[in-house]
Amino acid sequence: MQCPSCQHTDSRVLESRAADSGRSVRRRRECLNCDFRFTTYERVETVPITVVKRNGARETFNPSKLLHGLLRACEKTGLEPARLESVVETIELQLQQRNGREVTSSEIGELVLQELSTMSEVAYVRFASVYRQFQSISDFVATLEGLDGARSRRARSALASAV
Repeated sequence: MQCPSCQHTDSRVLESRAADSGRSVRRRRECLNCDFRFTTYERVETVPITVVKRNGARETFNPSKLLHGLLRACEKTGLEPARLESVVETIELQLQQRNGREVTSSEIGELVLQELSTMSEVAYVRFASVYRQFQSISDFVATLEGLDGARSRRARSALASAV
């Protein structure tokens, strides 16, 4: 590792510990030439994910863009931003674990809706209205009926497993 002070390539590790929820290693180092101390981070290199948009355009997956959309959908719903950041991390991890490096924007939208369905019905409907491009009240009604049916199935499943 090259020293940021003198550019010497020999250093020793003074301390190592997990960082970023265990996804990276933080190392405190000391240059063997000038005794300058500095910090480095070691992470697994990930291959970028390409998102194929509805119009066929391709762009690199941007977690902050997804978080921004979630924050807008969840305004005034009581969901904490930290919880939404966790949702984005979960979705990004799911995308990284896939075999392919391309994903459609609709697949990402469905992953978001799966997460929101258990967190907030209001946020779910708000996100779905933009993502699915609702055109009329009947689109809202159909989504609400589907959400209500899913909630009923989850309740029956929970009741059956409790018995």
